[in-house]
Amino acid sequence: MTDFNEIMNQAKQMQEQMKKAQEELASKVVSGQSGAGLVTVRMSGRHDVLGVQIDPSLMSEDKAVVEDLIAAAVNDAVQKVEAHNKSSLGNMADGLNLPEGFKFPF
Repeated sequence: MTDFNEIMNQAKQMQEQMKKAQEELASKVVSGQSGAGLVTVRMSGRHDVLGVQIDPSLMSEDKAVVEDLIAAAVNDAVQKVEAHNKSSLGNMADGLNLPEGFKFPF
């Protein structure tokens, strides 16, 4: 059985690692696309939209089409950020010797 103090020390280490990882993730930039690259959205790991690029050929399209493509590109970027964050943060607990079934509150 794992000693409670050991678990607390591991939790503290993980908390420090989590803070560092969150800072690193916030600086990560991903690109989401839609319309085969006609719309590209750049987004930070904190879900801040950093930029939107719209192919000039879309300027002659119906407004609703452009709006849908922007929304799809934003959603694509959000999914990429979430997948990256989940992958990066999920790997942090692998090295810890926690009791089976232990769940983190996040």
